[in-house]
Amino acid sequence: MTRFVRRTAVVAVAVAGAAAALTYLPSVTLPTRSPAERLGLNRWHASDTLGKGESLAALLGRRGLDAGDAAVAVQSLDGLLDDRRIPAGLKVQVHGDTASTRATDVDLLLDEDRVIRLHRDGEVWSAVEDRIPWSTDTVLVRGVVHTNLYDALDAGGAELLSKGARIALAWEVADVYEYRIDMSRDLQDGDSVRVLFERSTNPSGTNRIGRVLAAGLERGGQEITAVRFVHPDGKAEFFDDKGRSLRASFLRAPLSFRRISSVFGRRKHPILGIWRQHAGTDYSAASGTPVRTIGDGVVIFAGHKGGYGNVLEIRHRNGFVTRYGHLKGFAKGIKRGHSVTQGETVAYVGMTGLATGPHLHFEVLVNGVQRDPRTALRQSAAVALAGRERVRFDAEAQVVLAELERTPGVVRAALVGDSAR
Repeated sequence: MTRFVRRTAVVAVAVAGAAAALTYLPSVTLPTRSPAERLGLNRWHASDTLGKGESLAALLGRRGLDAGDAAVAVQSLDGLLDDRRIPAGLKVQVHGDTASTRATDVDLLLDEDRVIRLHRDGEVWSAVEDRIPWSTDTVLVRGVVHTNLYDALDAGGAELLSKGARIALAWEVADVYEYRIDMSRDLQDGDSVRVLFERSTNPSGTNRIGRVLAAGLERGGQEITAVRFVHPDGKAEFFDDKGRSLRASFLRAPLSFRRISSVFGRRKHPILGIWRQHAGTDYSAASGTPVRTIGDGVVIFAGHKGGYGNVLEIRHRNGFVTRYGHLKGFAKGIKRGHSVTQGETVAYVGMTGLATGPHLHFEVLVNGVQRDPRTALRQSAAVALAGRERVRFDAEAQVVLAELERTPGVVRAALVGDSAR
């Protein structure tokens, strides 16, 4: 493990009766551990979590250190960590030799990348900061949709990713296809997904999602392929296997992959209690969830309007108007005449007007007529690569698309010490 030592703080303690004398030394080199110690032989280990309002010294006392020993251990953090500002929930590991109940080592797990290690040599405690190495490999996951994208990737990646990483992968895939597919409502039972991506893993087995390199989403027997390509300016974008951009004039949804509560068509209005045409789509989401505009445009209305409650209307260049209703409020600067850009946060989910719970009501109007967003937004700019970029794309796409055809699992070996992020 590569060790980055910012500062080594050492405290020597001579205990005489009840008095303690503290001596500060300029530096200490931690002793090299024996093979038996590295393998964990003849060692005991204990894990704990810092409680709310609890001091690190108190936790160490709970783990067998006497008050003087705990105080000196905490003082060795000087220059590395302010013990008065250690957040609750910090994970702490205490280690020692089986020949004694007195701890010799304490690990403070700051985050997934950093750990501060405290070591006692006699009566001297020293502290160093370690960078935790991550190994990066390339992995292929496949899944079949029965309920939603989450469940498809949860089942397909169960043996390759932690639960949190599988959820993160679903979000990554939704972002890749946000111009083509509304993951909340467009997927059907039997659709399938496959994703080639970078996975980083640390020594404790924690893993996280890196870059998505390629993906395939099959709907109704036809697959939309996505290949990541980096332009000369460093900007990454996804293209299909023909070199056409997946970007379009409009995003397919005003929320980033949220659960949909009702779809365009006839339904019983939840408050009025009568059947009426529900000219739009409701997205169920927590109050305060950011609402984004699906395309560039100009605000033509931002205010209260009957059953819509707080509503925002945006006119787009092609004459489309998008309407966002039941809003809690509007983003800063949003008012009539204000120009907005695609993906910009323009408002927040609420439950104003005729609404039984927090959700976003979304409509698309074409020439003043309400249209089903699923069909109205089904278009693509399909800008294609050309020239040298196309030649380079074809060469890179050939490699990752071949890997996309392989058996699920690891398709490229890990590179130790590198991160996918």
